[in-house]
Amino acid sequence: MLSSTKKYKMKFLININEVFEKLLSQEDTDQDKKITKDDNGPKRFVLLDQNTKAEVEIIGTYQLSNLLQELAVLKESDLILGEVDLNRIQENPVERISRKIKDDYWDELSRTIDKKGLMQIIEDEKTSSEVATLHVSAKDKQGVAYFQELEKELPNFKVEIMPENYSMEYIETLNDKPGILALALEQKTYSLQGVPFIVPGGRFNEMYGWDSYFIGLGLLIDNKKDKAIAIAENFKYQITYYGKILNANRSYYLTRTQPPLYSSLIIEIVKKGIPSLIWLQSHLETMILEYNTVWMIQGNRLTVTGLNRYKADGIGMPFEVEAGHFDDVLEPYAIKYNLPIREFEKQYLQRIIVDADLDEYFVHDRSMRESGHDTTNRLINKCANLNSVDINSFLYKYEKDIAYIIETYFGSTFKTDNVSYTAEDWKQKAIYRKNKINELCWNEQAGMYFDYDFVNKTQLPFEAATTFFPLWAGLCDDNQAKKLVEVALPQFTKTGGITGSTKSSAAQLSIYTTQRQWDYPFGWAPHQILLWEGLLKYNFRDKAKEMVYRWLWLITRNAVDYNGTIPEKFDLEISSHKVFAEYGNVGTEFDYIAKEGFGWVNASYQYGLQILNADLKTKLGELVSPEDLF
Repeated sequence: MLSSTKKYKMKFLININEVFEKLLSQEDTDQDKKITKDDNGPKRFVLLDQNTKAEVEIIGTYQLSNLLQELAVLKESDLILGEVDLNRIQENPVERISRKIKDDYWDELSRTIDKKGLMQIIEDEKTSSEVATLHVSAKDKQGVAYFQELEKELPNFKVEIMPENYSMEYIETLNDKPGILALALEQKTYSLQGVPFIVPGGRFNEMYGWDSYFIGLGLLIDNKKDKAIAIAENFKYQITYYGKILNANRSYYLTRTQPPLYSSLIIEIVKKGIPSLIWLQSHLETMILEYNTVWMIQGNRLTVTGLNRYKADGIGMPFEVEAGHFDDVLEPYAIKYNLPIREFEKQYLQRIIVDADLDEYFVHDRSMRESGHDTTNRLINKCANLNSVDINSFLYKYEKDIAYIIETYFGSTFKTDNVSYTAEDWKQKAIYRKNKINELCWNEQAGMYFDYDFVNKTQLPFEAATTFFPLWAGLCDDNQAKKLVEVALPQFTKTGGITGSTKSSAAQLSIYTTQRQWDYPFGWAPHQILLWEGLLKYNFRDKAKEMVYRWLWLITRNAVDYNGTIPEKFDLEISSHKVFAEYGNVGTEFDYIAKEGFGWVNASYQYGLQILNADLKTKLGELVSPEDLF
């Protein structure tokens, strides 16, 4: 709150650096360059207007941190004096978070791979090569010519031309010189420019597969349709030139894709108005290409059951993990080969040592990372053996989407690559998949969907939030939907949303001692969004509003208490961004002001606000606990 013994105007003229230093000295007692609930200052600060000499007290963590953020913005102007807007200091937290996402965060997260934006991509903490390297497919003639010219202009920059039809052996040769992969270019008035994309944030400074779908939802809500279309264009580019939508556009991700949400993004764009029928035709052709070549090749991602699995290519350890990440896995093998662990790791990576059991472990590990759920004990050492609920829900929706587009926009028949498809063809594919999912994955007694282990011909009784994906896809009958909501959902629900798994499932695999970030007690935006959409699809509107409120309350409460922090994920057991599992928590490390939030959490906030009614939005702004409402 603001308080004053004098009448004051809403803009105060101040000495920026002087007030900034004084505020930090008084209130940032732990010296982390933020003002949070953990600081022990007086939580009262007096502002003096340089002209009128009016005074105003800024009181409480939230408003003090807002003051710090506004000062941080003013400092970037290099002015001595500047005006602080008191309306921004006491802004309703819901309005503040939503405004900053729409007006600031999406732009801060935007990237292009072109002359203007290239260095922001290739010079980051993942770059290990002495010379920053960009890989371009030889098929992309325009891209090759553009970037080779750029190579002549930019210092410490190299272009590598990839073969048109590269092999897994070729990808392995890139491990010694990893780099970023080119994305789409477009012709502007005077020059070629990179088609923009949105990165998740923090160390994730590239275009990610399923992140980009959820980010696209947020962009469309915030009337940034052009940016959402640009994501679709980069999806199309990746399928055309790399054969798949990549986990992310770095060379070591060429071996794996991510959950197929391309069709879902196109459907959401179409709802806002089709750019053109030619545009839609082009994307429909690419969707069908992805479906046929990435997902429906028997023995790869299509299994003998008729359902699908995640199945990444490549051999050995994935390259994106931090040093020492796999030490608990490698240690028994180092002992087996009587080598120090680092020497064993080196010889294994160089394929001097080949161990079939360890290779199989990493097939599952890479496939788990393809699922986007990296990591979860649900998929550790078994992912490639599972017809998982998530991938088959996504593909059911994919089939339904293609049927809808062909029927609605192309007269029920569509021809591509000399093959003619009807909407009915795709409806039948979806019916077949739906029946197989219900046959193999539905468990009536548990009231949940479980992954099906097609090797051992049994359900995997791990209770994961992916059990709600069939609600989102619309493949449940009314009985299944009712059981998911009444029986399953309470087992996942915490004050701030749903956890990645139930507590009992997270604990049941006692052979795994590592707490996995996609399991209990952690909560993730994709799980929340897909749940909300599923609840709405089956007319559980009150429950949808409750689950939205829980998640948005958690984001809002955390931002109010911690200097505007919007993190990658939360610990729902303690309703906090302070996550201590595997990789830490991206989005929590910044100085003075959060400038970008985190991609899919930003999107979840904007998406959720559309679902809440005015009364719940008011209560959210007042930070009323979900436990006092539901």
